[in-house]
Amino acid sequence: MKIWKQSFTLESLNALSANTMVGHLGIEIVEVGDDYLKATMPVDHRTVQPMRLLHGGASVALAETLGSVAGVLCLEDLERQSVVGVDINATHLRPGREGETVTGIARPLKIGRTTQVWNIDIFNEQGKQICASRITLAVVARK
Repeated sequence: MKIWKQSFTLESLNALSANTMVGHLGIEIVEVGDDYLKATMPVDHRTVQPMRLLHGGASVALAETLGSVAGVLCLEDLERQSVVGVDINATHLRPGREGETVTGIARPLKIGRTTQVWNIDIFNEQGKQICASRITLAVVARK
């Protein structure tokens, strides 16, 4: 069952990232399913820490991007509603290696009237999970 309330294309979603941290990190939304959103991010000079492994903060940025975009797409009225992150956590399970591309997949745990909760799992190119994240979003009135 489709959960999305908004009309969009991959191109329109990715265009929103121009001149933002999301664009700077190379995060790109690559697939939309009936109940999930998928994006990729390169592990390169923009996203590694000094040991040349994927920076944990970059993983969290990918997770927050996916959860927030998915949250917005589930809103009924974009003129009157928005979402804001109120909590995010990440458990780093194994390193992401420089030169790879990681893939995050966001799936909802709860899409409520005032709160949304999303799981975001991040995988390396070999399909091994490198991060498990969860974001809680508040649905707020736009001002």
